[in-house]
Amino acid sequence: MDQQNRKGWLYLIPAILFLGIFMVYPLIDVFIYSVEEGYNSASQTYAGVGGYNYGYVLRDPYFLQALKNTFILVIITVPLSTGIALLISVGLSSIEKLRHLYQTVYFLPYVTNTLAVGLVFMILFKKTAYSDGLVNLIITMFGGTAVDFIDGPYWAKMFVLCFYTIWVVMPFKILILTSALSSVNQDYYNAARIDGTPKWRIFTKITLPMISPMLFYLIITGFIGAFKAYSDAVALFGTNLNAAEMNTIVGYVYDMLYGDSGGYPSYASAAAIILFAIVLTITVINLLVSRKHVHY
Repeated sequence: MDQQNRKGWLYLIPAILFLGIFMVYPLIDVFIYSVEEGYNSASQTYAGVGGYNYGYVLRDPYFLQALKNTFILVIITVPLSTGIALLISVGLSSIEKLRHLYQTVYFLPYVTNTLAVGLVFMILFKKTAYSDGLVNLIITMFGGTAVDFIDGPYWAKMFVLCFYTIWVVMPFKILILTSALSSVNQDYYNAARIDGTPKWRIFTKITLPMISPMLFYLIITGFIGAFKAYSDAVALFGTNLNAAEMNTIVGYVYDMLYGDSGGYPSYASAAAIILFAIVLTITVINLLVSRKHVHY
């Protein structure tokens, strides 16, 4: 090994140690816990090794409800938040005056505490004995019927959770896409205008291909972030998410460790490994799709 290669490995050692201690080792440890059957937290013993924990988790109605909620959240929020952020970013890029002010306004929710925003949303949507909430007030003004979005039907609670999640992730996506749009070479646009190319064709043939790496990055991180959702649901529906039927996979893992039904690290580890497999599969699929549709 020559001097240059040795120096390169020396630079990499801190990162390798960090990843090994805080990512690789915990993942291996979680996998070991997930196959230990009848694990006793007090005595640190187990009855055997096998796939019973995975079978239990996959049959648990609370996990199946959390899995359903998580997939609905992912399928709805990731495409919608990315598409709306793209439209807003394109609009901001076309504004010359006060562009930075508008960007700051759109970014404010991202630096606001998640639980604080969740409490505001709960006040807006919650139906109480004294008030139906601002949202229900608007609904009744147009002749609709007031709905309890926090303690009411499942579809209403899922609507609030999706709406809240989109609201929270939107600022970051707008910031990234606005930066990506500003970095596109203006010569492409000038050449297209000289040729009389319609605006929609400029957008689909120039703008989207040029910012496709950033779009792909946001989609990947959006999927991962949505699959890890937990604090959003807690902010809206409290800590007893199973009773509200609004738990997520991460919430299920937390409940198995520390909740009312906690003390089962093997079940929590099995659920965590299942979540890891789902996220890994989705990421690999996105990587394969990106080979054809992302232009670097």
